[in-house]
Amino acid sequence: MRPAGRAAAAGHPGGGWRRRPAPQLAVAGKRGCRDGEGEGGQGGGHPRSDPAVLPSQVSLQYDSSGTWRHTCGGTLIDPSWVLTAAHCISSSLTYRVVLGKQVLSEDEPGSMAVGVEKIIVHEKWNSFLIINDIALIKLAEAVKESETIQPSCLPPAGLILENDYPCYITGWGRLRTNGPLPDTLQQALLPVVSYEICSQRDWWGSNVRPTMVCAGGDGITSGCNGDSGGPLNCQREGLWEVQGIVSFGSALGCNTAKKPTVFTRVSAYIDWINEVGAPSSGPVPTQPGITP
Repeated sequence: MRPAGRAAAAGHPGGGWRRRPAPQLAVAGKRGCRDGEGEGGQGGGHPRSDPAVLPSQVSLQYDSSGTWRHTCGGTLIDPSWVLTAAHCISSSLTYRVVLGKQVLSEDEPGSMAVGVEKIIVHEKWNSFLIINDIALIKLAEAVKESETIQPSCLPPAGLILENDYPCYITGWGRLRTNGPLPDTLQQALLPVVSYEICSQRDWWGSNVRPTMVCAGGDGITSGCNGDSGGPLNCQREGLWEVQGIVSFGSALGCNTAKKPTVFTRVSAYIDWINEVGAPSSGPVPTQPGITP
């Protein structure tokens, strides 16, 4: 957590967003990563108005005296690898990853829990400045793709989405500041806020770096505690991509105007992901002329 009035990591107890239960997990096209084409889909790179929750969403859970408790979200990016936030990880805890879930307390068909082989936290993660807030989890066993479990698409390296680009946050985070943790996976529309706007003094100022992406900020809808590590999903060229990893929000409360949810920008870390995790899907292509 950061001092009051500054930034607070979003994955540990605190705030809320106006959202609704996410629709059931379902396949919308090809294997390997989520295809945006399907019933209700729209062209032009804009997401459908009611997108299906991506089957790449996971719940990161820790062992508390024999009981598994949700602490953060994450994204399956390869049958053996999960992307999450560095601030979600504690070396003193034992973790597992739960995949294919909608309702955490229910034994749902198609869901599974997998142990963790190793966790790689970014070597330049800084918990005070909340920079390089990214980690990779290698699963103890590769998961088999199904209707409820599929890897997400990664964006091209260096990709920057335009201001107000429609994206979606999903997770099991608190429904409001100091509110309850939902049992059912939630979703909300969070439009991108450009770096030029988000870094203004009356927004996040210098707390925001170019390696981050902001979304929301209307004072009504935001990420909250328990959402950390989870995805910001955006549809681009017909494919759903994980563009962000929930990193931090305002210590003044989750739904604070001009304090949008801040995400680690995945496109700034594609080289790192390939170097340390080496997903079996191979290197992600770069986008010429754009640097992280």
